[in-house]
Amino acid sequence: MKSKLILFIFLFASYEMATAQISTPAPSSAGKVYAKVGLTDIDINYSRPKMKGRTIFGEGDDFLVPYGKIWRTGANSGTIIIIEKDLTVEGGNLPAGEYMILTIPGKDSWSVIFYKDKSIGGNMANHKEADEQLRVSVKPTSLTEAVQTMTFNISDLSEDNTTAAIELAWENTSVKVVIKTDFDKEIMAEIANKTKVNPNNYAAAANYYYNTGKDLDQAIEWMGYAIEASPNAFWNIHTKAQMLAKKGDKKSIKEAIATAELSMTTAKAADSDFGYVKRNEDLIAELSKK
Repeated sequence: MKSKLILFIFLFASYEMATAQISTPAPSSAGKVYAKVGLTDIDINYSRPKMKGRTIFGEGDDFLVPYGKIWRTGANSGTIIIIEKDLTVEGGNLPAGEYMILTIPGKDSWSVIFYKDKSIGGNMANHKEADEQLRVSVKPTSLTEAVQTMTFNISDLSEDNTTAAIELAWENTSVKVVIKTDFDKEIMAEIANKTKVNPNNYAAAANYYYNTGKDLDQAIEWMGYAIEASPNAFWNIHTKAQMLAKKGDKKSIKEAIATAELSMTTAKAADSDFGYVKRNEDLIAELSKK
């Protein structure tokens, strides 16, 4: 009986100690960045150290992150990047997966390493070159205003969604690593498969061809199929008019005007034209001058 009482008191005391703990902010707060580049999801999870009046990057041990020494790139257990699909990073191939981002800072050049063994955490003494999936070199740039808290960002997304930059900024230094995705084959496969299932998918296929400068005649043909499937989709009819206009010959321009007129008529009959009446008027006026 006595032993049971002692056990109960011990467990009760342990519970009281656990529940009595006070939550306080971590010295290096957690950070997370997400972006979709092309068709690829990219997540970056990291801990954000602060300057706190310290000098961060420089030559020698007086600096928090000395040049020429491998760095976990962040606080605590370092930085993890999760890549859904294969990427090209500064011209090198990086397979889909999870990696630590390690760096070796320098005055004129930084090495950025995508490291396979995440278990090393912040212990850079256990770094092995054999566990490096990819190492690239990039030039740092100077910032006019100091970034007090280390920050990752996914920036510089191109208009066609094929390229972006993974950016690290801290103190007066910015480092960008250019990434590139290739989703053309994936989209082409979807066009081949999904247009058989749903004719309305021809509109997406046509727009992709049109916007990426592929076969214009094929884009016009596919948009025609989409219009046949949804004849009241005045936005698709307008896009077909634009495609025809892009061909530039007299026959195509005449057909483009007629198509724009059809789009305008269909838009006027709808509950809302979403501005397509004006778009068609402008297109017809422009093409009538040619």
